[in-house]
Amino acid sequence: MLEQRIQQHFFDSADLKYAAAEVLAKPIADAVGTLMGCITAGGKVLVCGNGGSAGDAQHFAAEFVGRFERERPGLAAIALTTDSSILTAVGNDYDFNAIFSKQVQAIGSPGDVLLAITTSGNSANVLAAVDAAHAKEMSVIALTGRDGGKMRKLLLETDVHICVPHERTARIQEVHLLVVHCLCDAVDLQLLGSEAQ
Repeated sequence: MLEQRIQQHFFDSADLKYAAAEVLAKPIADAVGTLMGCITAGGKVLVCGNGGSAGDAQHFAAEFVGRFERERPGLAAIALTTDSSILTAVGNDYDFNAIFSKQVQAIGSPGDVLLAITTSGNSANVLAAVDAAHAKEMSVIALTGRDGGKMRKLLLETDVHICVPHERTARIQEVHLLVVHCLCDAVDLQLLGSEAQ
């Protein structure tokens, strides 16, 4: 019984990835274009999310600053989820919903990109970061799930929305991690060319 349940998690995850591949390929490619425009202009990527999405934010930043699968110079990315002093000071002195937007206001610049991750599309602090990014003339790449939540209405035509077509948080997060890897791989491909060359 337990083994069957475990196997079902694998099957459900695989099924969603097959279904999402066709739906998400174009927005992911669009997001790569946004990232490349930022990187080649000397900009940086700011990344935020809560819980598992905070883990994804840090994962993305680590693979940009360090490397993904191939050696290359580091790329500028900052996870806004990691500085406990900033998070607790802003959360205490202002509001938890301001923990990311205050950082975007402080270190974001026109031409930078905000990678905003929220499985529901409704995380108030991530939505506030999107508003702050727009005020700073930054582009936004949003990773959401379900119907995109409130995020869908907040995005501009120049932003990119990667919305995983599923209701379950765990499945959405599994696809978000795959999207992070797709973004990193595609950026490396654009910067370094094919490995076969």
